Amino acid sequence: MYDCGKIYDVKDELFKIKDKRIKVFNKRLGRTQIIFALFALCLICHLFCIQILDIKHYRAKAKRQRTSSSFIMRGDIYDRNGIKLATDMVYYDVYARPKDFDDKIHTKEELAKALAPILKMQPTTIMAKFEAEKNQTVILLKKNVGKAERDAIAKLCLREIPVDKKSTRVYPQGCLASHVLGYYNMDADVSAGVEYTAKDKLEHVTQRPNIEKTPSGNLIYTFSTDPVAATEPLKGEDVTLTIDTAIQHISERELDLAVSKFKAQRGAVIVMNPKNGEILAYAVYPSYDPNHYRTASMLQTKNWTLTDIFPPGSTFKTITVASSLALGKINEHTKINDTGKIKIGWWTISNYDYKQRGAPGLIDLVYFFQHSSNVGAVKIAQTMSSTEFHDILEKFGFGHKTGIDLPGESIGLLKPASKWDVSDHACMGYGYGSSVTAIQMVSAVSALANNGVRVTPHVIKYTPVEAETKIKSVQVMTPETAKVVTKLLTKSIEAGNSPIKMDDYYIAAKTGTSHKPKENDSGYTNKLYTSIVGYLPATDPQVLIYVVVDSAQGGEIWGSTVAAPIFKAIASQVASIMNLTPDKHNARTAKEKMQNETVKTN
Repeated sequence: MYDCGKIYDVKDELFKIKDKRIKVFNKRLGRTQIIFALFALCLICHLFCIQILDIKHYRAKAKRQRTSSSFIMRGDIYDRNGIKLATDMVYYDVYARPKDFDDKIHTKEELAKALAPILKMQPTTIMAKFEAEKNQTVILLKKNVGKAERDAIAKLCLREIPVDKKSTRVYPQGCLASHVLGYYNMDADVSAGVEYTAKDKLEHVTQRPNIEKTPSGNLIYTFSTDPVAATEPLKGEDVTLTIDTAIQHISERELDLAVSKFKAQRGAVIVMNPKNGEILAYAVYPSYDPNHYRTASMLQTKNWTLTDIFPPGSTFKTITVASSLALGKINEHTKINDTGKIKIGWWTISNYDYKQRGAPGLIDLVYFFQHSSNVGAVKIAQTMSSTEFHDILEKFGFGHKTGIDLPGESIGLLKPASKWDVSDHACMGYGYGSSVTAIQMVSAVSALANNGVRVTPHVIKYTPVEAETKIKSVQVMTPETAKVVTKLLTKSIEAGNSPIKMDDYYIAAKTGTSHKPKENDSGYTNKLYTSIVGYLPATDPQVLIYVVVDSAQGGEIWGSTVAAPIFKAIASQVASIMNLTPDKHNARTAKEKMQNETVKTN
């Protein structure tokens, strides 16, 4: 038999344990309920703060998420006369969005059939794109379609076919001034020329209204939305160049003709106003069409007149004489004993015509320039110490960038005076001791034409405020010294049978010929740089012209036979375009007037 008392005791214990567990559970449940109640209260307070107290902040944040910048087009580039050289043209890229395909509305075949005549593609080609890229988020159907095609697609109201607007840079004048303008790749944001240096201005927008869009790209119109600003693209500032299209065209044409005639490798023509540094023409061969720059080679797109250096040859003799005059080592009437050849160190330096003329003897500076005496140049260079010569060459800008507003400029090569030996010093006099860029020669000689002041060459037309920081003037020599050099150069042209002599204008100029250095070795090749630099009218210089041709072939290759005819052809046409006042005519008129007054007096 069972003991009932013990059974009841066990049951009591079980009930006590169960009751204890229930009490523990109730306590835990109560705590959890309190925690959830507090969390709900905090959430309510937070939502109250967001929706009632801090509503402005979150409205602004939501607006920023919906804000989209307007489509921005680059500013146009014009020449000095308002002729458009570069502009943006709007094109559209057509895409397909596979996630929006719905056979209940339009099948793929129907889409392909509807788009084919608009995009001028075969329906099978479009279907092939649909199938090949069906796993992509978007499928590019065609790039660079026009506005007419875009409008035709819009009329179809196809949600599956979005159209993306973009701008493409266009150069209406083709190859003209390609190395000045450069090019612009919108997709990669890569540019060259003025497109690079004027990037900030071309893309600068004074007012940039923000518009709101939905995630799908649709505009959100509010009472403050400007419908014009929301639909029309913004445009950057326009840039005006100093380039004159007519002079640029003439320079490129004459250069191309000469390069073709002499089968030259490269060439360049730079036309500048020496008084203010404005470049009127900048022709570089080989050239390219910036509309199709992707197909051009590196040789074509590179502006070698800025990047590559070469020995200037006899054009540098103008700098040698000007330097010695400025330092007071020689004067206008100095005579030099030209021995025809001279030994410097291990080298024997002779005149180019030594075999024909021998030793000219005592020569003046007009003869020196006329016959381009190498021995005379050496002896004039020796009138200056290495430090004196080096320092004034630096004032002329050699060994430094000119500061032209085009990218890629080299500093040239001018060794420190402490590293000159006797050969360096001597060769410097006739243009072999240093290597220069074409724009450095233009900048240096411009000081002779501008009363001794060298002005920063530039291709962008600046406002007076911009010019204060962009354009610098350096007084290289006194106006009197500059005028002496100009007079000597002018007399040397008039005294001989120079091919650049003109009937109506006095010209101050000097030709040059130099051997081309070996690319990967010391020494020189048998190829030549032929060049000429000069300015007119010599009595009041308005135009400076520099011509250089690399590796001309056939016949006698000299600066006077290759570069000089290009100079003459360009100078005569530029004088007509700019309506330059003839200084020879004025001198002739003054002489006739003086003769008439003398006759009347008698």
